[in-house]
Amino acid sequence: EITAVVTALKEILNRSPGSYVVCVDSLSVLQSLKSMQPHSHPLIFTILDIHDKLCARGFTILFCWIPAHVGIDGNEQADMAAKMASTLLNTTVPVNDLKKFIKNHCHSNWQSQWNNEMQNKLHGIKPTVQDWESFNNRKKDTILTRLRIGHTRYTHRHLLLGEMPPTCPNCDCTTSVSHILIECPLFNSQRQHYFQTTSVTLSALVGFPPHNQLFSFLKSIGFYPLI
Repeated sequence: EITAVVTALKEILNRSPGSYVVCVDSLSVLQSLKSMQPHSHPLIFTILDIHDKLCARGFTILFCWIPAHVGIDGNEQADMAAKMASTLLNTTVPVNDLKKFIKNHCHSNWQSQWNNEMQNKLHGIKPTVQDWESFNNRKKDTILTRLRIGHTRYTHRHLLLGEMPPTCPNCDCTTSVSHILIECPLFNSQRQHYFQTTSVTLSALVGFPPHNQLFSFLKSIGFYPLI
């Protein structure tokens, strides 16, 4: 959209002085022209420069926002012409735009690959690949990460020591993070107290954001120092 505005103003430069209306269907472009922030798109400054030249020559330019060509005949033809123009114009693309495009493309491919990892136990907790904020507290971040990947000192130290995996004395099954947090009935009273329900999910407890009572629950059942 920004390139289209630049092209329109350059076309007006070749015409006789007068009043011209530049119709734009991108509100963000018009807002950028109005705000003029230091981080604005480089072509915004190009638009303003051409606009100043036009005004100095006696032109009057009005920018008009047209929401998605509403009420304008030939909408499909206009969109088709815009798409054709984008393939014909030989314009310089700012480096920041290229970086953003590459980043979005890589992120999209990464997300597509992650969507196919349905058997990965972490997928149910973290369905998207976007960054998660940290607590800015190393201890809490470490504990939360171990819970999310299901590896704690208590549940996995047997692998290092060559011992048998720990079993739950209440349920007589192999102890896991999932069993301790959401399955074992021994901790139902604590779940009811801290989560207001005995039926919880891992994503609700250790997803993003984690449950605000998670660490209190871990301390109450004695699991916190064993993680």
